[in-house]
Amino acid sequence: MHIPRGKADLINSFYKNHFNTYLDYHRPCAFAEITTDRKGKEKKIYPKESYMTPYEKFKSLENAKQYLKPGISFNELDQIPLEMSSTDYAKKMQKEKQLLFKNIFNR
Repeated sequence: MHIPRGKADLINSFYKNHFNTYLDYHRPCAFAEITTDRKGKEKKIYPKESYMTPYEKFKSLENAKQYLKPGISFNELDQIPLEMSSTDYAKKMQKEKQLLFKNIFNR
């Protein structure tokens, strides 16, 4: 569906303030592990332990602290997912999405 150009700020605000936080801190993703067989064919597998949020994956990287912006710490970032349960945040995000679409398409 076409979204009017003048409504781009509303969409950007929704992503910045609600959707990205939900994806980064509350929604688990599967991270593939690539294995290679004897013939050289690569196969992606998704072990149970590879399901985690993008933030958890980021923290698990070797020397992840070096990728943080100056003045930001993991102690500070660790508080974000604790502010609200994943289910409650998903409900909040869905309400905000409905409000966004109402503001975009309300004529």
